[in-house]
Amino acid sequence: MSDATTPREAPRSPGEQPRIHVTLSTASVYPRKAQYAFEAAADLGYDGVEVMVWSDETTQDAAALRRLSAEHDVPIRSIHAPTLLVSQRVWGRSPGPKLRRSVELAQEVGASTVVVHPPFRWQYRYAREFEDLVGELDETEGVTIAVENMYPWRSRKREMQAYLPGWDPSEHGYEHVTLDLSHAAVAQQDALALLDVFDGRLAHVHLADGSSSITDEHLVPGRGDQPCDLVLAELVRRGWEGDVVVEISTRRARTAAERREDLAASLFFARTYLTPGPHPGYSPPPGPPHRHVDAWGEAEAREIAAAEDAAGSAGTG
Repeated sequence: MSDATTPREAPRSPGEQPRIHVTLSTASVYPRKAQYAFEAAADLGYDGVEVMVWSDETTQDAAALRRLSAEHDVPIRSIHAPTLLVSQRVWGRSPGPKLRRSVELAQEVGASTVVVHPPFRWQYRYAREFEDLVGELDETEGVTIAVENMYPWRSRKREMQAYLPGWDPSEHGYEHVTLDLSHAAVAQQDALALLDVFDGRLAHVHLADGSSSITDEHLVPGRGDQPCDLVLAELVRRGWEGDVVVEISTRRARTAAERREDLAASLFFARTYLTPGPHPGYSPPPGPPHRHVDAWGEAEAREIAAAEDAAGSAGTG
């Protein structure tokens, strides 16, 4: 796919509706590191990046991130707090201070959104204060805290409610939410219907597909069963303003070329369906014929965490 098919945003004429920015999550290049994500975003024509804070030390360092942003002329538009199972030890084990630190990082790098997952159910103290803490930090000047939709954990035999106060932000009073289409697939929800459920609270979108698997796949949009095209078109129709963040999994890519093609196909998909008016549809190429797996290796960590929880040995946060 030619990079010329995914140009950077052109200047708007007076009165023109602002175009939704399409940015790249650094998680989309895992296990490659943040520098690779900035390089790819610049080369392919993304409008910016979302930094997933995790074990890659660059993602924790405001000065290093600012250097990457300046070097590649790619703005940092959002920060994802280190709230995945695989990042539980980043910035310590206490999740409340980690969320505060994520807000500080956003301010230091000029990002306007901080994405956070709801607490795990063994983080009892954090869960009790979570809604109040989110409300407090959401008043930080220039920064929006957007709580992400999650899903119940499932195995072939049982379902586990892993989040407190719950995995579905529509049931709680958060001012702003993030819609993740891959998570909606795991929860067996219709992402298009969630636009009405979240309505005016929708501040941020993670674009990825899923196949209603019990694992969180983060497929290239168009390779699963979520109505990704209809969601993007509806955002345009509603005049929604926010970022659409490509957050796909490329960790099973066999070559750099395969990873790049997936990143390019995702951007082209987003730009196609975020273009107002009639246009040709787009289906991404099928991609390499490998087995889909949990995107960030969370399935293995989930088993460990569930075992710790059952044994009463996990920290309470």
